[in-house]
Amino acid sequence: MEKAEVEARIKKVIARVLALDEDEITQEANFIFDLGADSMQSLELVAAFEEEFDIEMEEDEALSAQTVSEAVDFVAKILAKAKKE
Repeated sequence: MEKAEVEARIKKVIARVLALDEDEITQEANFIFDLGADSMQSLELVAAFEEEFDIEMEEDEALSAQTVSEAVDFVAKILAKAKKE
């Protein structure tokens, strides 16, 4: 899967979970400081990413992704690893 597609799908998930407009979500946006996610919403995002991409993520590792760009990289890495297996 292309990284651009991963990013587009992640932005859709973020917009849905955090009730934001996709235009507000930039690559540099921090989930907590820029997008207003609280700890419960952060967990909801992890679960939503897992569902969207049909993957399993190590929760602590996933929560260490602080920005949209870091989340895209993290998911892309998991998808690339799964593709090789």
